This record gives sequence, C-alpha cells and structure tokens, in this order.
Amino acid sequence: MTIAKPLPAYLVQRYRGWKATSYAENKAWYRHLADEGQHPRAMIISCCDSRVHVTAIFGADQGEFFIHRNVANLVPPHEPDGGQHGTSAAVEYAVTALKVAHIVIVGHSNCGGVLGCHDMCSGKAPELDEKSSFVGRWMDLLRPGYERVKDIEDTDERTRALEREAVKVSLDNLMTFPFVRDAVENDMLTLHGLWNDIANGAIHQYDPQSDAFHPV
Repeated sequence: MTIAKPLPAYLVQRYRGWKATSYAENKAWYRHLADEGQHPRAMIISCCDSRVHVTAIFGADQGEFFIHRNVANLVPPHEPDGGQHGTSAAVEYAVTALKVAHIVIVGHSNCGGVLGCHDMCSGKAPELDEKSSFVGRWMDLLRPGYERVKDIEDTDERTRALEREAVKVSLDNLMTFPFVRDAVENDMLTLHGLWNDIANGAIHQYDPQSDAFHPV
C-alpha cells in the first residue's frame, strides 16, 4: 500500500498565499492556459539542483518554458530500445508535439552530479561504479567528457571544465535524435548551451566555433 501524508504546513501556507494573490490577480491568464493548452517557445533542460531556477533567471511566466530537469542536465543518445527513457521522451514531445523553437541546455557551477562523475572516473567513488547505482549509471553519459578534461592538473579547474563538458555532451547527443537533427537542419529548431555560475549570477554561452564558453 502506498503511504502518503498531508503536505507540510509551510507548503500549505505558501499555496494559500499564492492562490489568494498571484492566482487571484491573474485568473484570466490561468484559464487561458488551461483552455488553450501550452505553447512554449523553448525547452529548457537543466539540473535537478534546487539552486538552479531558470524561470527566475529568464523572468519567465507560466506557459513560457517546457522544462525538464535531471541530474547534471544530461541528454542521453538516441536509443530506441523499448526501455523507459524520461529525458528522451521529454525531448521527443517538445520537438514533435509542442514544436519548440529552441532547446537550451543549462549547466551550472558546483554541480553534485558532475562532481560524482569526476570522483567515479578518478577512482574516488567506487560505490558509483556499482551496477546498482542509479547515479553512477546515469553519469556514465559524461565519461567521454571526463576523458577530455582528466589531464587538467588543478582539481577545481578540472571539475569546472567537466561541468561545461556536460553541456557539450548533451548538445552532441541531442543531434543523434533524427527528429532533432531534421528540425535543426530545416531551421525549425536551434540548440543552445549555457553554464550558470550560481555565486555571481553569470551566464556563459557555448560557442562551437571557438569551442569555448563566453559571458552573455
């Protein structure tokens, strides 16, 4: 039997405050969203990290972004093997059903998932190498990125470089999806890679020509 308990009191209070203010002041907009469905212009793929708040960063309203979050903002390669692929399903829906114009990968500083990959690949986290580790098997997606940065001597610099590699790996993997590749080649979709420095609020954008991230 599933066991579920009532919401914590602080969440109930926050909900009631929202319903009495923001919702009450924008009823027409919420009814429009409900009746007309969602028509987001962009899909955002960001990390589960609670410090990453993309709607706040871009000042987005409800209905503006189709948001998918996972550990370390990774996109797996196209693997139609009949398995359960949450991120791939979200990408498919965004591109083929919602017809989003942009997919934005948002990486960030001090990413716990990326640090886990770093430690696993460098032999410091053998528990993540266990087949039973969901985090470890997910972070296997970033192993190619680790191979590209493993020779950087400074640990902090190497880890930060790996955070950017997570964005690049995801961009590369997106192009293995036939419907993404077709949309990009037909100028119906653009892909973007960002890295957010949480401490200073900076956003850096990936430039494939220079293979580097530059401040926005």
